[in-house]
Amino acid sequence: MAVDGEKGLDLALNSNFDVLVVDRMLPHMDGVAVVKKLRDAGKDTPAIFLTTMSGLDDRVEGLDAGGDDYLVKPFAMIELVSRINALTRRTSAKVTQTTLRHGTIVMDLLKREVRREEKLLELHPQEFKLLEYLIRSRGAVVTKKMLLEQVWGFDFDPMTTVVETHISRLRSKLDHNFAKPSIVTRRGVGYSLVA
Repeated sequence: MAVDGEKGLDLALNSNFDVLVVDRMLPHMDGVAVVKKLRDAGKDTPAIFLTTMSGLDDRVEGLDAGGDDYLVKPFAMIELVSRINALTRRTSAKVTQTTLRHGTIVMDLLKREVRREEKLLELHPQEFKLLEYLIRSRGAVVTKKMLLEQVWGFDFDPMTTVVETHISRLRSKLDHNFAKPSIVTRRGVGYSLVA
């Protein structure tokens, strides 16, 4: 257990935890900064934010920084334990696969790198998660609701443009200097990757 963000970051970088429980309001470095630095360093240990900050923008900020879940105080301890168990099950159920491919796009899950035709692309952690989900969907059309649930962890539609915004940013990075588009919008349905 760490009493401030700097110590927590050091522990998380140099240890192998199953799940991180991170308070947003930590001294020296807030929880969002801690998780963002972990994701930037390639650490994908699941992280649950605990906070009194319950606004939609607060939740989106935490999840965009790389958080996997968001629990608002006050909460029942049994709910926190249940969420930890769910994240642990999800992590242990993942097939050990270090590289994902779709057409000319290659994702190295260990190095947290994405290349298209050998060109290295700079993706933010949430863009990386979004692309990973699209690739794992194997070209199937995924809806906004599916993306909100699987990439951002929302079990409801918060009436936000976060999906559209991230799809647009990801598309511009994947398609820059390439003639063929990578992501297509299926109007009124969702999005899919082009083979």
